[in-house]
Amino acid sequence: MNKISLTWLISGVLLSSMSWAKTDFNPVKPEPKHAEESQLVVQLVEKLHYKKSTLDDSFSEQILDKFISTLDPNKMYFMGKDIVDFDRWEKDLDDGLKKGNLKPAYHIFNQFKQRVAVQKEYALQVLESDLSFEEDETYQWDREKAAWAIDQQALNELWRKKVKNDYLNLKLLDKEPEKIKETLAKRYRVLAKRIADMKSDDVFQYFINSYLSLVEPHTGYMEPITSENFEINMKLSLEGIGAVLGNDGEYTSIQTIVKGGPADMEGSLKSGDKVLAVGQDTEGSFEDVVGWSIEDVVQLIRGEKGSTVRLRVIGEDDSPDTLPKTVSIVRDKVKLEQQAAQHQIYEVKEGKHTRKIGVIDLPTFYLDFAALQSGDADYRSSTRDVKKILNKFREEGVQGIIVDLRNNGGGSLYEAIQLSGLFIDKGPVVQTKFSHGKVDIKKDVNPTIAWDGPMVVMVNKLSASASEIFAAAMQDYGRAIIVGSQTYGKGTVQNVMPLNEYVNNPELNLGQLKMTMGQFFRINGGSTQNRGVIPDIEFPGSPGLENYGESSYENALPWNSISSSDYTMFDDLSDEISVLRKNHRNRSDVNFEFDFLRNEIKLYEQEKDDNTVSLSAETRERKVQERKARKQARKEKREALMASEQSHPLLSEVSLLFDSKETLKSEDTLEAEQEAAEEEDEDEEYVDFRLHETARILADLIGLKMNTLIAQAADKK
Repeated sequence: MNKISLTWLISGVLLSSMSWAKTDFNPVKPEPKHAEESQLVVQLVEKLHYKKSTLDDSFSEQILDKFISTLDPNKMYFMGKDIVDFDRWEKDLDDGLKKGNLKPAYHIFNQFKQRVAVQKEYALQVLESDLSFEEDETYQWDREKAAWAIDQQALNELWRKKVKNDYLNLKLLDKEPEKIKETLAKRYRVLAKRIADMKSDDVFQYFINSYLSLVEPHTGYMEPITSENFEINMKLSLEGIGAVLGNDGEYTSIQTIVKGGPADMEGSLKSGDKVLAVGQDTEGSFEDVVGWSIEDVVQLIRGEKGSTVRLRVIGEDDSPDTLPKTVSIVRDKVKLEQQAAQHQIYEVKEGKHTRKIGVIDLPTFYLDFAALQSGDADYRSSTRDVKKILNKFREEGVQGIIVDLRNNGGGSLYEAIQLSGLFIDKGPVVQTKFSHGKVDIKKDVNPTIAWDGPMVVMVNKLSASASEIFAAAMQDYGRAIIVGSQTYGKGTVQNVMPLNEYVNNPELNLGQLKMTMGQFFRINGGSTQNRGVIPDIEFPGSPGLENYGESSYENALPWNSISSSDYTMFDDLSDEISVLRKNHRNRSDVNFEFDFLRNEIKLYEQEKDDNTVSLSAETRERKVQERKARKQARKEKREALMASEQSHPLLSEVSLLFDSKETLKSEDTLEAEQEAAEEEDEDEEYVDFRLHETARILADLIGLKMNTLIAQAADKK
């Protein structure tokens, strides 16, 4: 997954249309405004970007490779002779960008456009031939690191195997031969038509971003029309299931799941899941959506509140021979309350002690800025909502709290600072260094502490930006134990710059440049950039997540440090951390949930580098049955362990007493969940064992703090 997809700006545009005959070919040409935009973008980046870069011949070679891989990432269209032909521009693209000469980029795209049309026609021919699935030949489905096809014959051989693989995938889902041919023919035509319909603006976007993404991962360009459509698409996708969608050219995928939305409430979808097909209502046929534009997929997923949509999905790293799972979601509008901080109360029983634990689930750092600016006394913010939850916890006799920042991608920097202030005395929270060298220190100026009791912060690989600022501050102050896995590592600051503000021609409709202008630093002087926040107690991450994060980008800003801020520690938790780590290790050795996770990671490591699948129906069917048997065996073992009357004495009992999310589910969602519970469910019951173990860690911390207080009281006597 170390594939840089410019999701924030090209999600719905990447491969855009294709069904035309050679005689109808219309080459795409650059528009005059693109020359001006190209020169302006280069000037702004070289003058203002936080990372200093030199656009020279060496950089030009990288841009050429990046542009080619953006168009044809799996090497299924261009041939070796095309790449040799393109090499004539490998040292010219830098000068072209500076002078506004974009003809080489458009020549490359037009060649790509022709190649797509040819391969579509060949794929349709293969589809109508007699396909045999008896011989045990293999198909390489991931060709990112493979060599380019040497000639048309070699390229056609790749496509012959691709068509066979696509056919076999549907055959294993028990589709009829004619239906399979109909589905795949439509898929290839739709995919090709999207390329054929691409406009000059689209090509410019791809090319300029091939340059910008090599400067730094969070820098990019967006055409004004694309920007508007992208925002509309994202809003539309939120209305149906509460998931933000992206597109890599072939697959529509789940980019983000909105906390509190229908998809989050259902619980099965994961970020990165690829949507293969969409079905309406609780039963009936599926519509294959591979190759569709993001706009068309959104239209299928959207629907009336209370209706059901079914998604057939596979995981981001799943191979083509993985049978998709079906996820049924009741459509609903995502309410503001569902996106806000939620809370649960747990009870942890260990021997004669019972600890009451409060969990604050914070999906993002949100702030109704308009209401705040207008003077509305009841403006909504994450800090205000968390403060209300803390008051409830005190009323309920909660002894310690967990702030759950898993999958929290950030949000308002102001809120990260304000939220930190609820748990510390006044002082610095984060430092920001800008491209001109100035360092700005953001502080909490309110000496009031809303919660001074034991505290744990949960993070994972998808905790980023503002989440990392908050977690780092709590760690540096000695305010909380950080538990989970290493965070994302995004420690940079971006500004969006409308290019029209830099020209004197009001008739030009230029795009926007998002550019990195600064870097965040912890109050101890270290950066969250690239390295992220390292937990005090680490859990193994989910298989495949090692490919996520800032460190997966080759051109990401490196970790760095500046001088420490002047701050006073809240507490020194080093002794407690040592004890808590030991207790956790002892429990994880006997906790079957962690054992299952370690086995899943081991299995993933064994299979992750295998990018081929068999095109033998017998071999594929056998592999499918092996996976089913493995899943069933895991399910039965897990259920048996969960049903055992007596758990291991080291594993204290964790019970849920209250969950605010349950009060936010619509009647339709509750009814659908009840129906699902009454039917035989093949999936395992979901247990948030990481949260349960974190509750045990916090219970241990509460015990340690109470023992310290008792000892201190005894010393005073």
